[in-house]
Amino acid sequence: MKDLMRIQCLISQDIETLLNQQIKKEAHSSSLYLSMSSWCDQNGYDYSADYFLKQSEEERVHQLKLFKYVLDMGGNAISPEVSGIKTEFASFREVFEDALEAEIAITQSFKNIAAKCHKEQDFVTMEFLNWFLKEQREEEYKARRALELFEVIGEEGTGRWEIDKHVNKINYSEE
Repeated sequence: MKDLMRIQCLISQDIETLLNQQIKKEAHSSSLYLSMSSWCDQNGYDYSADYFLKQSEEERVHQLKLFKYVLDMGGNAISPEVSGIKTEFASFREVFEDALEAEIAITQSFKNIAAKCHKEQDFVTMEFLNWFLKEQREEEYKARRALELFEVIGEEGTGRWEIDKHVNKINYSEE
């Protein structure tokens, strides 16, 4: 029966495994952003707390989009266990540095999946992944711009307060 089920699955076992790993990474990112939101809230950075809450929601949407795709393709989507979420940050800046590092890692992970799809000529999954690759361009841009605020505005005096106020105003446009 297992062999028959694999025949009915429209993605290879390797691609399914990579997508399930990505589901876990998205769940981890969502939880990390919740932790960042909580830290910002506790430290008086209200706008950044809202920003990271929205980022968490986006990562959850990404997780569910991947989950549904695996199911739609006849695969076995796995609900991940998430643990080891960082809850303490040494500084306001560190929160944003960690956010950028997380986005870069997610982009690399999607690129690895895309490379495997290309190698297997899984053009259906490749087409599906294009949305995520485009989304990661936006996510990395926003994370970089947020971190650049620390250089442009500076942290001295009311600098952190100004940075906090500007974080939610960062937008990405392809034009």
